[in-house]
Amino acid sequence: MQIETPEWVHHAVFYQIFPDRFAISSRVPKPNNLQDWDSPPEIEGYKGGDLLGVVEHLDHIVELGCNAIYFTPVFQSASNHRYHTHDYYKVDPLLGGNDALRELLDACHAREIKVVLDGVFNHASRGFFQFNDILEHGPHSPYLDWFFVEGWPLSAYDGTKPANYVGWIGNRALPKFNTDNPQVREFIMKVAEFWLQFGIDGWRLDVPFEISTPGFWQEFRQRVKAINPEAYIVGEVWHDSRQWLQGDQFDAVMNYLFTGPTIAYTAGERVIAANVEGRSYDTMPALSARQYGEKIGELLGLYDWQIQLAQLNLLDSHDTARLLGIAGGDKTTVRLATILLMTYPGAPSIFYGDEIGLPGDLDPDSRRGMPWHRPEDWDQDMLAFHKHLIRMRHANPALRTGFYHQLYADDAVYAFVRQGEDATILVAVNAANEPRTVEIPLAGHIKDGTAIEPLYGQSNATVEGGSVRLRLLARDGIVLR
Repeated sequence: MQIETPEWVHHAVFYQIFPDRFAISSRVPKPNNLQDWDSPPEIEGYKGGDLLGVVEHLDHIVELGCNAIYFTPVFQSASNHRYHTHDYYKVDPLLGGNDALRELLDACHAREIKVVLDGVFNHASRGFFQFNDILEHGPHSPYLDWFFVEGWPLSAYDGTKPANYVGWIGNRALPKFNTDNPQVREFIMKVAEFWLQFGIDGWRLDVPFEISTPGFWQEFRQRVKAINPEAYIVGEVWHDSRQWLQGDQFDAVMNYLFTGPTIAYTAGERVIAANVEGRSYDTMPALSARQYGEKIGELLGLYDWQIQLAQLNLLDSHDTARLLGIAGGDKTTVRLATILLMTYPGAPSIFYGDEIGLPGDLDPDSRRGMPWHRPEDWDQDMLAFHKHLIRMRHANPALRTGFYHQLYADDAVYAFVRQGEDATILVAVNAANEPRTVEIPLAGHIKDGTAIEPLYGQSNATVEGGSVRLRLLARDGIVLR
């Protein structure tokens, strides 16, 4: 079958927002017992960020150059991350409710920003009405077959007793849906349809590999695309995702197969092991440029080109330590990795705060409050760097949809071209601690005598004899058109 993915995603730069930690609006009433915005993040408790706070800071996102936002869950939930869904039809009151989402969507769409929400469809919560009915009425509940009840009595809170029901990865706070039940299946499909009709532009699917009901994701795609053929469906799958990326289920996945090698190459031995332990991506051992090229070659061969153009590429997220923390505070790692991110096929994603050097180790530390009130803490050079690279990507179609050809890789230097109809763009990165001079072969890609324009970095390079000689600064890169 011919694979098609949403055209707008091929040209998108995403900004990921964890709503409780991004911004607070005075227009959203709040309860009293909130944590101080600047206090270290904790697993429990709320800081009070909301969707109208996002509306009031959209100028920052626009000026950064992002034209799409991925929100972690926004529906009513008794957790600050909101993966414990209570009501799939209500935006959490702490976030401003459904009216706040309406205002946010209208404001984003007026600025040509797409909005993707997080769909948590594998499991619900103890507060979800149908599961709560089971807790109240036991074997008399009409919703027994919505979940996997294994015995009586259920123990939803006392960890010294068997839960007697299936929770995601054994977590009794997250009762797993029985998606083999047609009623459950229809409930989830209706939720997906409702919010698309409300105006969202797509779904990011939480742990979709946990749902193995035959035909489930095929039907999900059909019903989503029937409402909006350009809606984006992106799954949280950290590994080889070919079984979901055949054109009949997801448009893309969160591309951790790009994330891991990119960190292993750009951070190298700087990776702090404690900040990557327990995560399903490979950031160790360190990779040479040659090994990195092999990993990227394998990844580019894994999926159809239409899928590659729609992949959600990232360096970190709410589920990982921030790259700055992984690299032990080394900013050159962030710069090198961001060059590779912004020149790779697919939609790059920036986790809120990375653009200003917000630090963060493993969650919950990676979910700190955005320091709007402390601009003195912002890394302005990092912000300018991100703005420059995002502008560069938007201004050059070859960086978005041009074909990717590897040209050169040694122990530290990696180079490739993105070849489009409008231009050919050469990207070279040096991960070594000292400058390097390299000869990069260009035969078949760029003709001798071709004028070269630097888009990032400085160069007076010329193409002669089918190659170009480049001097690369230590721990830096260059992008030439």
